Amino acid sequence: GSDFVIIDFEGEPARPLEVRRLKRSPLQDVAGMLRSFHYAAYAPLLAGTGTVKINASNTENLNRWAPAWATWVSDRFLTEYLKLATEDVFLPPTHAQITALLQIYVLEKAVYELGYELNNRPEWVAIPLEGISKALET
Repeated sequence: GSDFVIIDFEGEPARPLEVRRLKRSPLQDVAGMLRSFHYAAYAPLLAGTGTVKINASNTENLNRWAPAWATWVSDRFLTEYLKLATEDVFLPPTHAQITALLQIYVLEKAVYELGYELNNRPEWVAIPLEGISKALET
């Protein structure tokens, strides 16, 4: 038609363009942001696998603060997003429906990330595996 679609800022190159062009729930983008916060928290813990080295004495602090930071930032982002978006027609009408759909999208994104990491950065599979585990707990 005459409209346009933003397919994804990172592009998810493993998915065909025709799939990325489909109009989908904006909660998929929210799930992508939540997963990005998770990566931002945990990626420094894997820095030793690349060219950046972390001081061993900081590893314990990073391990302790990564989940707290990811949870806080995710909760804050989601709270503000829902505060602005819940009156719009593009979200399900109840909080329970929004939560259920968002959990599915977060799990779907983490499973996608697992495949990506297995194919491109196998030393990073711990991040999506931890995300999958956390998604299945709720």
